[in-house]
Amino acid sequence: MPVRFRITILFAVIVFTLLSIVCGSVYYFSYTSRFRSFKNRLVSKAITTAKLFSQSGTFDRDMIERIDSSITLSIKEKFVQVYDASNTKIYQFNDLPGDTLTFEKKILDNARLRGNVYFRQGKREIVAHYDIAKGSQFVIVVGALDQEGINMLHQLFLILAFSFVGGLLIAMVGGYIFSTRLLLPIKKIADEVNEISAQSLARRIHAGTGDDEWNYLAATLNQLLNRLQESFDIQKRFIANASHELSTPLASISSQLEVSLQRDRDAAMYRQVMQSVYEDVSGLTRLTHTLLEFSKASGNASGIEIDLVRIDEILLQIPREIQKMNLGYNVVLQFNELPPAEEKLVCFGNEALLLTAIRNIVVNSCKYSPNRLAKLTLSFKDDEIFISISDEGLGIPPEERERIFQPFYRIEGRQPSTGFGLGLSLASRIIKLHKGSIHIESNNGVGSVFIIMLPNASK
Repeated sequence: MPVRFRITILFAVIVFTLLSIVCGSVYYFSYTSRFRSFKNRLVSKAITTAKLFSQSGTFDRDMIERIDSSITLSIKEKFVQVYDASNTKIYQFNDLPGDTLTFEKKILDNARLRGNVYFRQGKREIVAHYDIAKGSQFVIVVGALDQEGINMLHQLFLILAFSFVGGLLIAMVGGYIFSTRLLLPIKKIADEVNEISAQSLARRIHAGTGDDEWNYLAATLNQLLNRLQESFDIQKRFIANASHELSTPLASISSQLEVSLQRDRDAAMYRQVMQSVYEDVSGLTRLTHTLLEFSKASGNASGIEIDLVRIDEILLQIPREIQKMNLGYNVVLQFNELPPAEEKLVCFGNEALLLTAIRNIVVNSCKYSPNRLAKLTLSFKDDEIFISISDEGLGIPPEERERIFQPFYRIEGRQPSTGFGLGLSLASRIIKLHKGSIHIESNNGVGSVFIIMLPNASK
């Protein structure tokens, strides 16, 4: 069912409930008010008749009958009956000739006990009155038809019924119009989103100038599109750069083999060509291995093996790993302080990936430092582990500090003779997988400090 229909039905149900409560309450209170008012009028007539009969020496029955016939009380089909102590009818008056009223005698007894007894007979309402306080010997039975009150209630019922039906119809039509107008911005947003594809990611949804939920939704979708476009751009650059990095050594291998096969050469020349091809193949192997590591780190933490890892043990492996990669690189390892509890040194993670991340940053620092030296420092604060890697290189300009974590990105004019531009990007992704972060502090001509923050196992 479309949402606008559901909103319309919900709105109609709410209005139906409110109108039912309001109309029902009005009719109920009007009905009880009429009933109380009419009962009071009947009781007043009964009290008046009782007083007249208590003064029988002054008023005779003919006079009482003339008084009853002259009082209309704005009611119809009135009758008055008076019973003595032995429940014998001693007086009767009826508006309609031949009208009779029959009822059980226990009603008279109940009236003597309670004072007033109310009951109905047909459409007429009746009260049996006995004055308990004065100990009167008469029970006065007065009844009548409140035609005026019944007509007023009937008119009120018709008014409330028409108001109820009309209000419900107006609520349904208004709810449909309201829901249609309410959901119109969503339809426009959906139509615009449907027109956006991978080829038109630069297009954005018109958010408008209002400060409402639709504006927030459009702005949120635009932010999502910005992230998607950025991801697509990074993917395109990654594919282009990876293709370039892979095609360059392949083209070199192909050309060298083609040249060597054009004519016969001596063993030394073939050995030289084979050595060159071997170096290109080794470079391709390293690049392929790096791309596989990059792909593994681009997933999520659920796809890697997580265990408790001691950070100090990983850092102790770094100098040996760096020496194996390049004998000219040097690493100074320093622990500023050791935590009082051994648990502060432990974090949840994958030891191989963390070693790769820290090693890549250290290699990058050695590579761009004139003295090929990197300082590795371990410190602690609260429930966090801090690893600082500093160098004495040229520094990183502020506008380049975010870009250096992009795949294959190199600062212009600082490309080394080796490397693919994936080290820092790979390190950044690995640290993010471990719920950590990397912060850079750098001064031009002084050097840079990469600060890795990782939560320990107690956090």
